[in-house]
Amino acid sequence: MAAYHKHRMRRLRNNAAIRKMTRETLVTVDDFIYPIFVTYGKDVQDSIEAMPGIFRVSIDNLNKEVRNAYDLGIQSVLLFGIPEAKDSFGSDSYNPNGIIQLAIKEIRNTTPNILIITDVCMCEYTDHGHCGITENGAVNNDKTLDILSKIAVSHVEAGSDIVAPSAMMDGQVAAIRSSLDQNGYVDSPIMAYSAKYASGFYGPFREAAMSAPSYGDRQTYQLDKANIREAMEEIRLDVEEGADIIMVKPALSYLDVISAARNRFALPIASYNVSGEYSMIKAAAQNGWIDERRIALEILTSIKRAGADMIITYYAKEAAQWLSKTN
Repeated sequence: MAAYHKHRMRRLRNNAAIRKMTRETLVTVDDFIYPIFVTYGKDVQDSIEAMPGIFRVSIDNLNKEVRNAYDLGIQSVLLFGIPEAKDSFGSDSYNPNGIIQLAIKEIRNTTPNILIITDVCMCEYTDHGHCGITENGAVNNDKTLDILSKIAVSHVEAGSDIVAPSAMMDGQVAAIRSSLDQNGYVDSPIMAYSAKYASGFYGPFREAAMSAPSYGDRQTYQLDKANIREAMEEIRLDVEEGADIIMVKPALSYLDVISAARNRFALPIASYNVSGEYSMIKAAAQNGWIDERRIALEILTSIKRAGADMIITYYAKEAAQWLSKTN
């Protein structure tokens, strides 16, 4: 008798019930973190051309967006701010009455149970679009650490649950951890953008956040797309410096990095299903080339299967609705 008569793998694929029962990787709404762009002004809901369904919202419209996500079962949001005025030092980023600080307070007052994560970076706040203080056309790593620490403390003071430093400055986690501890916030977690690659997938985000560099690029401080050993070292250093959650960004082209991090580190892993990944699916779906729901859920499953514990995704609300209809 041929071996396949005994070992017919198709037996456990015969119907939907048995496929569900034997499924190894489950994506649920609890896995999602929903990114939101908050901008200045009143009654603002600006559509982002490259990201259909995603908007820049003013604080007065923020409550509706957050509440809608929360009612769909999404437990966490990640906030990005677009200030009215920018300068070379990104000073509005740590202003107690800055766009993000006010947004945090508004959410805390209206949807108190949702988890608020805040991006800690300077690119949206600087007039040059780089992630730190620049001198002679280059980012000064150590001077930037002081600003990042101020931003993190101001976010936690406003009510942020988790701060997420994304500038990719050496020592940023240690600097932020020290500042939080010194200000009495020893229990505030840090979600570190530990392995953040210099990627072409960020293009739509830079339109949304109005944060494209006015000169040069970010390859001097973000990871080279070809490197995985370097990524593991970046993560190791962040863990040593006090990170509570580590992140790999982007997700789709870096599933191997997520997997390698999962095999090496015990901390929870976040991964960012970034704007370019979202926009590609949307564009192909609008042209009728793919089944949007099927492809989006397949990609989210691949990120979870690779080892991510949580997924930052612009598909959070749509995926939450799709999943609720299949359960």
